Amino acid sequence: MLDPKLHTFLVLCETMHYTRAAQRLCVTQPAVTHQIRALEEHYGCRLFSYEGKTLRLTEAGVRLREMARSLAYNSRKMEQAMAVPAPRILRVGATKTIGEFVIAPLISRFLRRHPEGTVSLTVENTRALLRALEEGRLDFALVEGFFDRERYAVRLYRRESFFGVCAPEHPLAGRTVPLAEVLGERLLVREAGSGTRAILEAALRQNHCTLRSFSGVVEISDFSTIKALVVENLGVSFLYAPVVERELAAGKLARFDLAGQALSGAFHFVWLRDNLFAGEWEDWMA
Repeated sequence: MLDPKLHTFLVLCETMHYTRAAQRLCVTQPAVTHQIRALEEHYGCRLFSYEGKTLRLTEAGVRLREMARSLAYNSRKMEQAMAVPAPRILRVGATKTIGEFVIAPLISRFLRRHPEGTVSLTVENTRALLRALEEGRLDFALVEGFFDRERYAVRLYRRESFFGVCAPEHPLAGRTVPLAEVLGERLLVREAGSGTRAILEAALRQNHCTLRSFSGVVEISDFSTIKALVVENLGVSFLYAPVVERELAAGKLARFDLAGQALSGAFHFVWLRDNLFAGEWEDWMA
């Protein structure tokens, strides 16, 4: 069972407001203040401070938040494990590239090995999945793009090539071109927070460019829509190989590459540090 003071602390970390934390916990504001002060006295440090009227976590508070999140997750899992015998249930997160084009064989393998098991899959962008992981709503996630590896336990799943796609009749089709030539195109790109977009933005920064360097940018969260518009020659995009494998094979899309840059991205398994139940998903990583 998680210490009630740590539970109060985590709720205050989410709300960053004493009154809202008290409302969520169904207690008085002085009760929240008392529990936070008790924690600060116990650990001998300040956990929160005010900048003007804005509540902030101190450096010690940030450290405690990361450890308390793992404790809260482990506590819930222990209670579930001790309550009654139950089939294995995994709450898995995957980014859209992985969720739509990569993860199905992993789920299939898990269910074949564990016929009694259940998988709950959440498909979202990298930023949203990491937030769900920290809030204890996921057991682990398979993500692409960039994130703070110091905050999580991480294992590489695989790397995938990442390249430009255009209509077969487009002048870029089948070529290796300088970035300057591509900047004159309309770019179709995923939303902020997606791993696909992060890979592209990182490559642009290396060339002292941003998305604004393109003649036009259209932001679309759905892969099917992006590919359909590229097929109609209404823009170009940059995507992982599994996303466009069928369209390339069918001749509906063509690939182009950036000169001097072999782009690729990594897919990583990510879970909370100090997770006592990580062994439950070792099958996924084998």
